[in-house]
Amino acid sequence: MSDATKKNVLFCDYYAEWVQVYKEGAIRKVTLNKYMMTLSWLKKLISDVKICDMTRITYQKLLNDYAKEHERQTTMDFHHQLKGAILDAVDDGLIDKDPTRKVIIKGKTPSEKKIKYLNQYELHTLLSNLDLGKEINWDWFILLVAKTGMRFSEAIALTPRDFDFSHQLLSISKTWDYKSDGGFMPTKNKSSVRKIQIDWQTVVQFSELLKDMPNDKPIFVQDNNKVYNSTVNDILERHCKKAQIPVISIHGLRHTHASILLFAGVSIGSVARRLGHASMTTTQKTYLHIIRELENQDLDLVMRSLAGLC
Repeated sequence: MSDATKKNVLFCDYYAEWVQVYKEGAIRKVTLNKYMMTLSWLKKLISDVKICDMTRITYQKLLNDYAKEHERQTTMDFHHQLKGAILDAVDDGLIDKDPTRKVIIKGKTPSEKKIKYLNQYELHTLLSNLDLGKEINWDWFILLVAKTGMRFSEAIALTPRDFDFSHQLLSISKTWDYKSDGGFMPTKNKSSVRKIQIDWQTVVQFSELLKDMPNDKPIFVQDNNKVYNSTVNDILERHCKKAQIPVISIHGLRHTHASILLFAGVSIGSVARRLGHASMTTTQKTYLHIIRELENQDLDLVMRSLAGLC
């Protein structure tokens, strides 16, 4: 195919081929799905645009149209997923100038999202209502997530080998592909590979539960059966309703774990490392309302301390 012919290829078709060549097999399936969603939006918004017609104005209009139905951060992600393909097209001489230069990222005003979590009393009430028998079940899973703040996919991937009972440590080094056909996968990012300190009660409980289980098999996946996030969330919901506390999800348990640590005075840095966040900025953004509440408490403490000086 000549260069002139290549320039007349529809941008949607070019992008589809670019994803197939550069992304398939190189990124996680969940990330690949995002690229495919971007492709579907290209077909919806600029299905008839040729690659040679991808100018700065055309590209900015594409982003503007996408932003009408999405928040700014989502539009930014859309832009990033397109930019790699576009820069390759520029390098190959299919587009004369970089149309992504100086783009303006717009988006709908984000709705105020307040994360759901339990306070310490509510969490204690929930855990005291769990059915913690002599064999592994989903109630043990709920307990472990509440005490460690692990992500769902990280907890599902745990094997007996990941427990270092003598040092009270739990190693997070992989996830479980519960959204597809199962199997171990890498963690979300490098920061997610970590060791989490666990309390002695958890050590005693799980050392007994796991003593006869294969070292390299996931403890919460029985006989290679498919695991569904919704199944565990349904179990947790029933427990919450029975305990007459707010209904939260498994991910809400992760938020609960973090919020209790922050209210207890644990530093943001320590909480970030325990959760496996890539940076403290992620932790600060996620728990901003809790941090503000703690700052108000600090201000009250400062005022009381100063008032007592005279």
